[in-house]
Amino acid sequence: MIRITNLKDYYTPLSVNGNIVKIAFDYEPLFDTDEDGNKTESNVGTWSEHVFKKKPSLSQIKDFILSEINKRTDELILSGFTWKNRQVWLSTENQFNYKAAYDLAVQTNGANLPQVFKFGSTENPEYYKFNTLEELQDFYTKATSYVNQCLAVGWAKKDAIDWDLYKIN
Repeated sequence: MIRITNLKDYYTPLSVNGNIVKIAFDYEPLFDTDEDGNKTESNVGTWSEHVFKKKPSLSQIKDFILSEINKRTDELILSGFTWKNRQVWLSTENQFNYKAAYDLAVQTNGANLPQVFKFGSTENPEYYKFNTLEELQDFYTKATSYVNQCLAVGWAKKDAIDWDLYKIN
């Protein structure tokens, strides 16, 4: 959803304590980035905002909204996955390392096991030792499924946008 707060692109002088203050009226598209499009638990909407200093083109609005969806999708992939009640950071590097360990375990029938991964946070790290190929496979397939699910949600949000609502005359 986008909201245009004011369609004036000039300054209005106001007098405050004898001084002239100029207030800019800018275009401020707001896009709901909450996962389900509803209010958050605190009853405060989650919004991303960008102030355009002049009337934005549809292309500029699209770039802003699509980049916000991409950013939110990346955040969900990075920090939203848990496995066996452990938070797993799925950075690109970690995803590559998990895939490499899994592929090697499959190719060698588990000869590279046990394999230890660090989960949790920097302040509260948890080290988990994978002793069997089945356990590593369970972890890797669930992590991959989670990433694919996040991407599908992001794509669906992009596909559902009615760009006609964002055209400014």
